[in-house]
Amino acid sequence: MATITADLETGYRVEIGNGRHTWFADEPVDLGGTDTGPNPYELMLGSLAACTAITLSMYASRKGIDLTSVSAQFTYDRKHAEDCEFCEDDATGMIDTVSTQIFLEGNFTDEERDRLAQVATRCPVHKTLEKGITFNEQVIVG
Repeated sequence: MATITADLETGYRVEIGNGRHTWFADEPVDLGGTDTGPNPYELMLGSLAACTAITLSMYASRKGIDLTSVSAQFTYDRKHAEDCEFCEDDATGMIDTVSTQIFLEGNFTDEERDRLAQVATRCPVHKTLEKGITFNEQVIVG
């Protein structure tokens, strides 16, 4: 189980911690923040990118695959459903999309190359985001 704490500081700056590490989130200046950290969507993309790279590295190590480099670019976008070419005809509202480019280097067989491409989309964070999340929320107003 993972537990994170988040405390709003000055403006929109948020101190985030897990008991061992502390980091920050913020909004850019044009949105009223002070830009002292990534925004929440950038943190989400960073989590996904890190999980993908770690999963690929662990898999390659376990299977003895010569993976020498993993680099990834993740982009988040939100579009109106009517502007989405991949959406179902009856989609309404907004569609959240993550676009991914993953670059792998090493000495691979064709079979290893195909398997790494499959593993790249199967990290735990990716699977969680893809299937959706159930929230058990308790808001305490004091």
